[in-house]
Amino acid sequence: MSESIKWEELSEVEKIKFDSNYLRGTLLESLADPITGAIHADDTQVSKFHGIYQQTDRDTDKERKQQKLEPLYSFLIRVRMPGGTVTPQQWLQMDTISNEFANGTLKLTTRQTFQLHGVLKKNLKGTIQKINDRLLDTIAACGDVNRNVMCHANPAESPLYPEIIELAKKVGGHLLPQTGAYHEIWLDKKLVADSKEEIEPLYGERYLPRKFKIGIVIPPQNDCDVFSQDLGFIAIIEKEKIVGYNVVVGGGLGSTFGKPETYPRAGNVIGFCKPEQVIDVAEKVVLVQLDNGDRQNRKQARLKYTIDRLGLDWFVDEVEKRLGFSLEKARAFKFTRTGDNFGWKKGTDNKWHLTYFVEGGRVKDDGTRLLKTALREVAKISDGNFILTGNQNLIIAGVSEKVKKKVNTIFNKHDVSPNGISGLRKNSIACVALPTCPLAFAEAERYLPTLVSKIETILEKYNLYKEEIVIRMTGCPNGCGRPYLAEIGLIGKSPGYYNLYLGGSFNGSRLNTLYKETISEEEILQELEPIIKDYAESRNKGEHFGDFILRKNYVKEIKEGKEFRH
Repeated sequence: MSESIKWEELSEVEKIKFDSNYLRGTLLESLADPITGAIHADDTQVSKFHGIYQQTDRDTDKERKQQKLEPLYSFLIRVRMPGGTVTPQQWLQMDTISNEFANGTLKLTTRQTFQLHGVLKKNLKGTIQKINDRLLDTIAACGDVNRNVMCHANPAESPLYPEIIELAKKVGGHLLPQTGAYHEIWLDKKLVADSKEEIEPLYGERYLPRKFKIGIVIPPQNDCDVFSQDLGFIAIIEKEKIVGYNVVVGGGLGSTFGKPETYPRAGNVIGFCKPEQVIDVAEKVVLVQLDNGDRQNRKQARLKYTIDRLGLDWFVDEVEKRLGFSLEKARAFKFTRTGDNFGWKKGTDNKWHLTYFVEGGRVKDDGTRLLKTALREVAKISDGNFILTGNQNLIIAGVSEKVKKKVNTIFNKHDVSPNGISGLRKNSIACVALPTCPLAFAEAERYLPTLVSKIETILEKYNLYKEEIVIRMTGCPNGCGRPYLAEIGLIGKSPGYYNLYLGGSFNGSRLNTLYKETISEEEILQELEPIIKDYAESRNKGEHFGDFILRKNYVKEIKEGKEFRH
């Protein structure tokens, strides 16, 4: 598609990318402009490839406008760290940076990485340099490229974890943009004499039509929602060895209200490849999307739409043609859950691993609950490392018995011991939403804990407090918190009002369905209580909430994304 359309038919972002001189744009000039806290309009697109989003504090927008002040601009910075692993020293560096340059908190994201919020323009360069000081970076954490590669998070659950994390790093490295712009702008490396002579060997001058996401999982855990990814790899294990991977393509959860041609889509399993073929398969899938994705309409530019427009069979044939071999028939696998297994577990490495619930992924000190302080103290005494999960949680990984006891003591001291959390809350995810996300129509991270508390009252009434149910909330339909795969999904429509979706599967393999549109908190609780009561009284043994919803015909199952409606 990209070769056949004329320049004037390209979307504006496509033109900006092409004119950006391999992601340089006018970022240097924007950073040097003292008149405004913002960067130039075109640079807001270019900066995404560097891991940066320009935002405003929407809580203050009205007041500042009345005072004839420009909005309070600040920036989100996202780190690239395949598989979510960091050393204790890297954790401490991010903690320090968040206090020095950001809003004092760390956000653990659904892509297994850190986000910093509230960074002012004047501090952008210093922040990125300090991130790089600890061998982390932010390039390609956002933008129309392959983003942070996710993988199975818990080393205690599989002795094959080291193989998976190494693969995530290799795939991420292979698909990384090669431009020198990042190092020139942020790290003061020497400018290429004529950067137009540069070549992006994979992406070319326009990069991908839209963002691209990859996840790798080890059954029975589906802890990074492999069916939500543009490209997924499901490890197939025989005789305690990974013999290869089932390949999943075409997942993606973003959509737009009022545009039925946009919809969430669960990925398709298209075959099996050997471990040594994974990088080649990943590259060829990316190249097919590079050459065939929609560059005129960004709302139709994700891989899921390319596949639905051209056909899954065509897509597989095109990938195999470029590979020079056919994928084998997909192997059998089974997923049991998409959330994290919490608590201490001893791994086959004889070390201890604690999966710890972080509400909304927000690491902060709040009243007497000093989580940020506690984790800083843990980092100082840890003899293991930290792993961010795809569900906004944290694994304190690979520690000795001695350190395990110290961690428990630290958590008790700072009132953050992971006890008494409901099954619903443990399986909750919320995107950032208000006040910083410009796309949000309603609250999510700041509100979901309150709503969960009210639903917990209902669950307790029917002896379901410990029952695990997946609930996810986002402030808009873009799907950053993967709400469309939840058993209970809530999508913000306007302040205080949400669409309620029901019937996703506990293991992340099925989209949910719209149940009620534009309802308030009171109505959400009114709608859920009789269903929860029915679930308590009528469920089959071991039946999950989402499966019960379908069996009792509260909603109809959606077989493919094109059937989805808002």
